Amino acid sequence: MTKAEIMVYLKDQEDSRGVAHWEKHKDASGGLRSYGVGLTKLRRFAKTIGKDPKLARQLWKAKVYEMKILALLIDDPKTMTLEQAERQVEQLNGGYLAHVFSSCDAPLAKTPFAVELADRWIKSQDSVRRRCGYGLLYEIGKDKRKSAPDEAYFLAHIATIEQNYRKASTDDLMAMAGSLLSIGKRSKRLNAAALRLARRIGPIDFDPDGSCDPMDVSQHLTSAYVKEKLGL
Repeated sequence: MTKAEIMVYLKDQEDSRGVAHWEKHKDASGGLRSYGVGLTKLRRFAKTIGKDPKLARQLWKAKVYEMKILALLIDDPKTMTLEQAERQVEQLNGGYLAHVFSSCDAPLAKTPFAVELADRWIKSQDSVRRRCGYGLLYEIGKDKRKSAPDEAYFLAHIATIEQNYRKASTDDLMAMAGSLLSIGKRSKRLNAAALRLARRIGPIDFDPDGSCDPMDVSQHLTSAYVKEKLGL
């Protein structure tokens, strides 16, 4: 697959409703243009491309939102480096790409340095890095491998969130809440700790337009699915 072929695909899939939505928020995108193609469709398309770090580098330089998203999705965690991650986090167009960069099963979260990077970025004074750090923590919380961090690691991060959530911006608070979602599904002990904090934080009103309900982590952590999974 080439960059030119991907452009043909995007033009063919252009969605007028998506473009109209983009126009309302494009000022926060750092000057990117968009064809209004949804993330779900882009994720499916990325799977047909496969891992291609060389193409990812080409797409990342584009001024098209969807191309940057595809660049993040098709990158190869086996070839990614800390230096690359630090360079790209500076190029997230004001954080507009932060969610896909660090979460959504991001290749970055599958690198051997993901835990190191999450810990570093969560402590950063840079808001975009903090959000990405918590995005990585969300992905780490889903890790089922034996090599995944133990309960003490996640309890320490819950304590950090508890110390900082009151002064956090809405963007930071949403990123913290996301990490609590996955941490609270790992074990009974972590569920209890994450749930106590989620109830203290309460629902997060993140949508100024009022079209989305507030984010309530406690509802997710007390769902029938979670109770059955953890034997609660």
